Amino acid sequence: MTISRMGDEEIAAMSDVERRELIKRLRVWEPRLPRPELVRLHRRIRLTLMVGGCLAMIPWLVYLGLTLPADYHARNWSLTWIGFDVLLVLMMAATAYLGWRRHVMLVLPAFGTGMLLLVDAWFDIVTAAPEDLWVSVTTAVVAEIPLALLQISGAILLLRFLVQAHPLHDPAVSPWKATLPF
Repeated sequence: MTISRMGDEEIAAMSDVERRELIKRLRVWEPRLPRPELVRLHRRIRLTLMVGGCLAMIPWLVYLGLTLPADYHARNWSLTWIGFDVLLVLMMAATAYLGWRRHVMLVLPAFGTGMLLLVDAWFDIVTAAPEDLWVSVTTAVVAEIPLALLQISGAILLLRFLVQAHPLHDPAVSPWKATLPF
């Protein structure tokens, strides 16, 4: 069977494996991969920094646990919270805008917004005065945590869809086990 004579019915009757093979043979999709040496360098730097950072954080956390006072008066308290909330608003706005535009980059600010909401809930609760604790817990349980879970799960589902929708994705491989092409 030659490709020039294939009709829509024949293509529709093909299995996923046969379609992927056809795509490869037609070279419809040509991956634009970065230079291998640049990828290796970036990967090595990222992995070294993340592993080194994890190892360096262990003694630092022990040190902080032993030396930090239970109570501390912080400078620039209002600036800290206003700056954090401005960042949260910008991430929410980016999530809304990219979602409205149906842009694939939505995955990044959606996940980031969810994480910032979890951090906000955590710090609201652990820094609340005893008389304000119920407000912080209620806000976290009613708003921040559900919104965070919605954003994070939405980003993960979208990423899973993008992996599955890729023309060369093998359905026999779980999207959670998909590897980078470089």
